[in-house]
Amino acid sequence: MTVSHEIKKRAKAGLGPIIGILAVAYFSYHLIEGDRGLFAYLKLQHDIERAEDIYQITEREKQALEKRVDLLRPENLDVDMLEERSRDVLGLAHPDEIVIYRK
Repeated sequence: MTVSHEIKKRAKAGLGPIIGILAVAYFSYHLIEGDRGLFAYLKLQHDIERAEDIYQITEREKQALEKRVDLLRPENLDVDMLEERSRDVLGLAHPDEIVIYRK
């Protein structure tokens, strides 16, 4: 009876630290691997950087298009731009010109 009593006593004494260690291990794992963990944070940062790069490219394209549109406005009409657009839209060329289409 003393041996079983000693085993129960030691099991009760060791139960708290074991539960504590398991809790720390559980939360540590989810701190790194969880949905809001370290790896998810790093992936999100990478996605943000990629989206910012795409935004910068799109913004440059938008500015280039805005410059071309500004050249076609009536108050600031550029004759060369008007001729270029009309030839492109209508498919016209002078008889002595060679037309090369780029895609």
